[in-house]
Amino acid sequence: QVQLVESGGGLVQAGGSLRLSCAASGGTFDNYNMGWFRQAPGKEREFVAVISRSGVVYTIHNSVKGRFTISRDNAKKTVYLQMNSLKPEDTAVYYCAASGGWGQTPYQYEYWGQGTQVTVSS
Repeated sequence: QVQLVESGGGLVQAGGSLRLSCAASGGTFDNYNMGWFRQAPGKEREFVAVISRSGVVYTIHNSVKGRFTISRDNAKKTVYLQMNSLKPEDTAVYYCAASGGWGQTPYQYEYWGQGTQVTVSS
């Protein structure tokens, strides 16, 4: 059983930056590929980024490519999402998730954090 806790969300002006963190406990962190998803009000949860167990391979959604980066520190059992040049349309609750497989759909992830709110003002 893996527990995930996100932090780092908040209110930021358009063009600003935030770094989200997701700390894991329980289980073996580097057994899992780690993903970030987001969900805006009234919308489905959508894929943002995923990083492999080793941190070498990653995929970023086209909508945030060039602005967001994903990384992980297996020694600290933490995955990060660096978000730059934020836009109002990035406003959402951001979730981290752990998967024994590799994918971009929520159902492929076994463990989820509680989410952290990111609000970007114009």
